Order: sequence, then structure tokens, then C-alpha cells
Amino acid sequence: MEPSEKSRTQKKNEARALQKMGEQLLGLTPEQLEQIDLPNELMEALKEARGMTSHGARRRQVKYIGALVRETDPLPIREALENIRRGDHEKAAVFKQVERWRDALKAGDTALIEEILASCPGAQRQRLTQLTRSAQAEFGSQSGAKASRALFRYLKDVYEP
Repeated sequence: MEPSEKSRTQKKNEARALQKMGEQLLGLTPEQLEQIDLPNELMEALKEARGMTSHGARRRQVKYIGALVRETDPLPIREALENIRRGDHEKAAVFKQVERWRDALKAGDTALIEEILASCPGAQRQRLTQLTRSAQAEFGSQSGAKASRALFRYLKDVYEP
């Protein structure tokens, strides 16, 4: 066998990887799919698979999608999926940072307000202080989470990583 020839196992592994890529495409939202430059036939197959409820029919459609992915250049699809995944990780990191800030502010770390104002140019000291006080009062009384949610939403709106 020549060095440039692929073994049957290598070919099968590549086909399985492209099949999984097709399954990942199926898991994306329609808005995310529109961002990826996909052939019309593949886009239609993805739309059809979304509407299928029968397990067997859906499985066959996923195999068909995998075959269509094998016929296209997988590099742009792979890059687009990676960009989407990276964006999801960034959103999760922002969410966790805002959660940490909210919890620290509720617990009484008012010195954190200065750090937030320094890292978030759109934040207003008065509004942030007011929301923090409301969340602290609510936290002490265990009455609910309305003020805490309002503080979280405000922090999320002003935070720009």
C-alpha cells in the first residue's frame, strides 16, 4: 500500500467524523444555521430532519445528512461549528462572572462596586448601589429573589468583556 493511500479504517473514521458533524449541524438553531454557508440540498435535509418524529426516519435522514456533508468541503463547516462553540463558552464565562458579582454584592462586598464600575463603563454608581441594597435586604429576609434577579439583569446588561 502506498503512503498516500488511506486504509479502510481511516476512511471509516473520517466518514464517522463527518457523520457526527452532520448531527452537530442538526443540533443548531435555524439562526445559527443561516450563518453557515451550506449547500441548499444540505440545508433542506436539515430542515426535513427537524420535523421528523419517527426514530427510524430521523436516523435515516441523519445518515443522508452525513452523506451530504461528505460531498461538501468540511473545513468551513468545522470552523463555523468551532466559532459557535467558542461563542457559547464565552457566554457561559460572562454568565458565571455576573453571577459571582451578584452573589458577592448580596453578601455585602460593597468594595466590589468600584471594581465593577472600573470594568463596566456603562454602569451607573447610583443604580448599582440601589440594586445592591435591595438585594442585600431581600437576602437577609429570605423573602424572595426579585431584587436579586434585577441586580443580575443590570450587571449582565452593563458587563462587556
